[in-house]
Amino acid sequence: MRILFLGDVVGISGSSKIKENLLSQLKINKIDFVIVNAENADETGVGLTKEICEDFFKCGVDVITTGNHVWDQKDIMSFIDKENRLLRPKNLFEPAPGKGFEIYTTKNIKIGVLNLMGNVFMKKCDDVFETAKKFMGNYKLKEDYDFLIVDFHGEITSEKNAIGHYFDGKATLVVGTHTHIPTNDARVLNNGTAYQTDAGMCGDYDSVIGMNKINSINKFMKKDSIKHYPAKGEATLSGVIVDCNIETGLANKVYSYIFGGQLSKN
Repeated sequence: MRILFLGDVVGISGSSKIKENLLSQLKINKIDFVIVNAENADETGVGLTKEICEDFFKCGVDVITTGNHVWDQKDIMSFIDKENRLLRPKNLFEPAPGKGFEIYTTKNIKIGVLNLMGNVFMKKCDDVFETAKKFMGNYKLKEDYDFLIVDFHGEITSEKNAIGHYFDGKATLVVGTHTHIPTNDARVLNNGTAYQTDAGMCGDYDSVIGMNKINSINKFMKKDSIKHYPAKGEATLSGVIVDCNIETGLANKVYSYIFGGQLSKN
């Protein structure tokens, strides 16, 4: 089985690129299952809506994960309780709408998807390592699901790296999101788990992590600026593809995935 994970979708640019290209890309790359982090997919660059989710599901997305901006568009709070294909970080303070883990079945194969959020330089949430420890005490690879994909939404590379090693041998793929820049470290760890520190974003890279570059520079320089808003040029789709081993539940190979926009000539 081949699974595609796409990093944070940013604004109209990223959303449009997915809606216009994902179905054809799935055929070209022979993808069986798709997970997309869409917490920045709204036209404002923060949050997502029911309409965005439904559009993504129609064009081939199987599961949507999120992060610290999950509640920025308020209508999502009621929708997430009804839609099990939309996840929020499992270690958000309870009670919170929705869930952070679900098992999905496709082609008689069970795929677990776990959404976690880091603790360092992020919004307050439960200890992510304690949450991970409890999770692994309750669920087991090849017992409860055939594959496990972990989206770790975090700010710093060391915390992401540590989570990757913590899940090594217990997950098929651990991939970081949130920082919007794809890292050049896709690899299979010692015990068989595919890993990449950050998947990058699906958005316009002629920007500051997806936001208008001039406005962002003005903010850093404390000049006149307005609230952050997304760049609107051609987007790049960024993520990872993992080839999964059905016998072990682990990874055979993992590849960085880049399509279109400034990062690719494809």
